[in-house]
Amino acid sequence: MGIKKKSKVSAEFNMSSLTDIIFLLLIFFMLTSSMIIPNALNLQLPGNKKSTPLSKSTPTSITISSSRTFTINGNTVGKGELERMIRELKRSKGKEAVISVTPDAKANNDDLVAVLDMAYRYEVKASLNDPR
Repeated sequence: MGIKKKSKVSAEFNMSSLTDIIFLLLIFFMLTSSMIIPNALNLQLPGNKKSTPLSKSTPTSITISSSRTFTINGNTVGKGELERMIRELKRSKGKEAVISVTPDAKANNDDLVAVLDMAYRYEVKASLNDPR
C-alpha cells in the first residue's frame, strides 16, 4: 500500500507583520510632521490677483548695500538703529506704516531677511524691490 504524504508547499503570504510595519511607519511620520514648525516669512508673491495699494503715504526707503550697511531715507544706520527706527515708524504711523526695501545685487541675504523679519515683527507692511 502506497500512502503518499502531502508535500504541497503553501503559497499563502501572511500580511499581519507587513501591516504592523506600515502602521508603525504611519505613526512615526505623523509624530515627526507635527514637530516641524515652519519658520519662514509670510511673503505675498506677485500674481493675477487684484491687490489694493499698500498705503496712501509714501513708503520709508531702506537700502541694503553689499558692505552690510543699511540706509534709511538717505541716512546710514546700523542694524540696531534700523530696528529702533522701524519700531518708531510703526508707533507714529500705525497701520499706515510702509517700508520699501531695495537690496544691492551683491548684498547678503541674511541682512535682507533680517530687515523683512523686523518689519514682520513690528507689523509694518514691506515691499521688496528688485536688486540694484
